[in-house]
Amino acid sequence: MDGKIGLEEHFAIPETLSDSAGFLPDESWQELSKRLLDIHEGRLRQMDEHGMEMMLLSLNAPAVQAIHETSKACEIATRANDFLAEQVAKRPDRFQGLAALPLQDPDRATRELERCIKDLGFRGALVNGFSQVDRPDNVVYYDAPQFDSFWKTVQELDVPFYLHPRNPIPAWAQIYEGHPWLLGPTWAFGQETAVHALRLMGSGLFDRYPRLKIILGHMGEGLPYSMWRIDNRNGWTKAPKSYPAKRNFAEYFQENFYLTTSGNFRTQTLIDAILEIGADRILFSTDWPFENVDHAANWFDATSISEADRLKIGRTNAVDLFKL
Repeated sequence: MDGKIGLEEHFAIPETLSDSAGFLPDESWQELSKRLLDIHEGRLRQMDEHGMEMMLLSLNAPAVQAIHETSKACEIATRANDFLAEQVAKRPDRFQGLAALPLQDPDRATRELERCIKDLGFRGALVNGFSQVDRPDNVVYYDAPQFDSFWKTVQELDVPFYLHPRNPIPAWAQIYEGHPWLLGPTWAFGQETAVHALRLMGSGLFDRYPRLKIILGHMGEGLPYSMWRIDNRNGWTKAPKSYPAKRNFAEYFQENFYLTTSGNFRTQTLIDAILEIGADRILFSTDWPFENVDHAANWFDATSISEADRLKIGRTNAVDLFKL
């Protein structure tokens, strides 16, 4: 399929490049770092060869979210967004931008989002999970009360918010000790992000701001498979609802969330996601440069779904969601 659009596609600036070290074997670092820093050469060739018309670009992880000094986090976010705007301006037909946000300071993050959307022409934001604030072991999740006005602005701007994974901080990662292979995309990324998404659903956020649009990568970080159980565990006990939100989790999942195929190129998983959330809420992505464009594109072009759904997932859902 030609004309595909991907929206979990990463780049780095020199100040954040080293954050991506360690996710792949050491012998891959030279290639990965080259891919992260390149936008208009090898990346475009890969897109051209595999039917990708556009990438929506976002900063690598954890980057801004792991900078516990708030002023520095704000500085790096601004620098990354300005750099991205310059790159998009060179080829707006092939690239668009998603903002990096210093959510260590919700007010500053709100202003930066407004600047990125109104002045730089970005299409939304991608944030790398929780933010560390003031010290490395102090983290904030975005269901906390201090983020309410930030979410209000996201809804008013009518732009998507991509909740991207990161590893748990070491103090909270005892279950992975001695098993480093479980960290990152193997398991920890998905679990960390799924819990964060469930916290947003249960907090009442979507009751207050019902037009919010949250994107999860990797075919939903395991959530589609679990939604029924989340709402119906121990149903015979008639236990009272114990979270602030007014509705079942599955309702928010189906009405406020979108999923991408980034880094999860499996037809059975895609079909499960379609059954849970609908083909109108799933979007093609590759997770370049951590995954290959050809692996994503070749799988997607041949996967056993209808051609109508292939067009939606590959292209038109992104056109509609990001107002392309």
